[in-house]
Amino acid sequence: MPRTLYDLTEQNRRERAVLVGVDLASDGQVPTEESMDELALLADTAGADIVDRLVQSRTRLNAATFVGRGFAERVGRLVTATDADLVIFDEDLGPAQIRNLERCIPVKIVDRSALILDIFAERAKTREAKTQVELAQLEYLLPRLTRAWTHLSRQEGGIGTRGPGETQLEVDRRLVRNRIAELHKELERIERQRRTQRQGRHDFFQATLVGYTNAGKSTLLNSLTDSSVFVEDRLFATLDATTRSVDLPGGPKVLITDTVGFIRKLPPGLVASFRSTLEETVVADLLIHIVDISYPHYEDHITSANKVLEDLDILDHPTVMVFNKVDSAGEGSVERIRTTYPDSVVISALTGQGIEELIGALVAEVRRQQVVLRISIPQEHPELVSTVHEIGAVLDRSYDEEAIRLVVRTTAARAGRLSGLLEDVEGAAITIVKEEGRTG
Repeated sequence: MPRTLYDLTEQNRRERAVLVGVDLASDGQVPTEESMDELALLADTAGADIVDRLVQSRTRLNAATFVGRGFAERVGRLVTATDADLVIFDEDLGPAQIRNLERCIPVKIVDRSALILDIFAERAKTREAKTQVELAQLEYLLPRLTRAWTHLSRQEGGIGTRGPGETQLEVDRRLVRNRIAELHKELERIERQRRTQRQGRHDFFQATLVGYTNAGKSTLLNSLTDSSVFVEDRLFATLDATTRSVDLPGGPKVLITDTVGFIRKLPPGLVASFRSTLEETVVADLLIHIVDISYPHYEDHITSANKVLEDLDILDHPTVMVFNKVDSAGEGSVERIRTTYPDSVVISALTGQGIEELIGALVAEVRRQQVVLRISIPQEHPELVSTVHEIGAVLDRSYDEEAIRLVVRTTAARAGRLSGLLEDVEGAAITIVKEEGRTG
């Protein structure tokens, strides 16, 4: 298991933390108090108790110390007075900023990315998750080695060590870079295995649950598929992609995948490292975007999740908006959602309220997307048959002297991709057969 960056969860007692944020005037970002509330949840998930929180109002960040030096000294005095073990900043800090802050603050300093990475390290259970987290950790630590290993940044003296050679810090950096390269290769092997696993799923319509962390994705997966995926009322309870099947009314089988939740200010290294897991979202025929309606500012969660989907270049994927936790929603919330998102579904994954309506929406989406194709492949290109099998379910196959002829059921989006693959093959042809309402 990848080690936690600061061992927040491996202490004999919960650590005592002071939270620090900056309120930039008119920066257009999420309100500072909401962001600080979320930081407190993250700290609690990592195993820390919050003893105090401070927010400084500024027009711009201090390049040297993030906050003003006087404010940093105030934080240092508060740490001493409250016997705190660490200070957690609600933004990412540069190596020089951390080094300068350490002159004023006598305990360890953790920024938001380090905190999230720590939680991911604690939650990682499978080989894939551990590999992805370790890679993100090392890429985070590499530019910070000058801080973490300042005591090793000079050559040892004495007989046999004089003259040219690497400093210990250079050795550390080289070892970290080598390990990063090994992890990239390991993730490439994992991704090849995932692609092989996905090849057997092309016969089925594929949907992926996306949304902000702790929105109720795993609970919904259990409700829809009668399974027992691990559920916990904590941030990032799910790190690994979990796929289950559900037979919808009328016959179509849908594969539904639950994957890692999103969060605002998600470390870029984590998004990159978890690319193979998030690939389940990229290849989905449908995104089921889960939103926690009980959170007063759920629109912020929608915006943050959409930012990640945009980074993955899938924001325009077919999507069903699902507003969850209606049993805990405030008065008037459902009416506002019905007005703003008229095509959405309002549910409680916990109590089952609205689940039948959601199933109806999934059936309608499957019917809307499915098409049947007639494909003709020249006899001299038999290798393209395997490509067709990767695109959809082959319903019929026949041969003549000129071509291999296939009847394939797939989605409109996959049909478009297949058409693009075949357009440069002389003699190949593809025709869409419109069969209204076909689902089986």
